[in-house]
Amino acid sequence: MSDSMAKWLAIIGILVGVVGFFWKPLIMGSIAVAAGVIGQFSTQKKLSWIAVAVGAIALVLGII
Repeated sequence: MSDSMAKWLAIIGILVGVVGFFWKPLIMGSIAVAAGVIGQFSTQKKLSWIAVAVGAIALVLGII
């Protein structure tokens, strides 16, 4: 995976996770976590971890 593709995947994961705070948190949080995990296979690890964290927070908020 190229660095630019991984960067965009992580940014999309972050945005989906933020949307998940307000709308369908279980689905959006899962998508954000998945995008972050896929992004881990490149050099953009920091953005990918942020996407995973935002998605996990959205999931937790959806469960509560």
